[in-house]
Amino acid sequence: MFQNNKKWIFLFLLALIWGSSFILIKKGLVGFTPLQLGSLRIIITALLLFLAGFKSLKNLPKNTLKWIVISGFLGTFFPAFLFAYAETEIDSAIASILNSIVPINTIIFGFLAFKMYSSKRQILGVLIGFAGAFLLITNGASINPNQNYWYAFLVIIATVMYAFSINIIKRHLQNVSPIAIAVGNFAVIIIPAFIVLLFSGFFTSQVIQGPDFKMSLFYIFLLSLFGTAIAKVLFNNLVQISTPIFASSVTYMMPIIAVSWGLLDGESFGFWQGIATVIILLGVYLANSKR
Repeated sequence: MFQNNKKWIFLFLLALIWGSSFILIKKGLVGFTPLQLGSLRIIITALLLFLAGFKSLKNLPKNTLKWIVISGFLGTFFPAFLFAYAETEIDSAIASILNSIVPINTIIFGFLAFKMYSSKRQILGVLIGFAGAFLLITNGASINPNQNYWYAFLVIIATVMYAFSINIIKRHLQNVSPIAIAVGNFAVIIIPAFIVLLFSGFFTSQVIQGPDFKMSLFYIFLLSLFGTAIAKVLFNNLVQISTPIFASSVTYMMPIIAVSWGLLDGESFGFWQGIATVIILLGVYLANSKR
């Protein structure tokens, strides 16, 4: 009973944290380029995680190192840059909405690559949730005709990477502690992230002395602490105590938070997008069906 309640608590916490991440990315891009934002996010998160659990690396079994590396790049490194580039052209709420297709990819690639099956009711729930997300997307496109929706494909690529990472954690890292997975991921990707930052023009007076430097860095710190470090550990734990489909269904709830932040920041949201939100929640309920 406690375990079942625990997974729902984690789900709602992650929805709140990750739903707020998209507006933080948008604010961080005011003072930084996508390359600078993505690399700073990874570096700051890595340092925070190392302070909290660097000793956990000693407990990583050697046969899991390959999967730690792969899940680190697919689940964190590349998506950090893809989302940053996407939000230079599309609203933060739209980026969150597009992220809702993660459960679709989790089912597809979970079956194709890992032979992990889901019930018909789970598949129906995912499809209903995706239909709601699609309704949100089409209405967003009509409300914001000047946005370049080619950049939306960057979010879709990131969702495929998330799907692979989710299934890898469930299949190959099930018995590894969530903090050890997170610390291991960032121990691998912090060096390439620093190299990207080094060549991004970050260490120039034009950037450091810019009017938006301090505020944008503050937003990225919040994004790193909550949206990446804390959320990463919570999510790894959620995958282990539930199913990949249930864990990935957090992406259905994130648009509610993201759209709320978007409205406060002057982004548009229509009546039919509200109807789509209800459809998404129905999909979450069905996708939670037992396997």
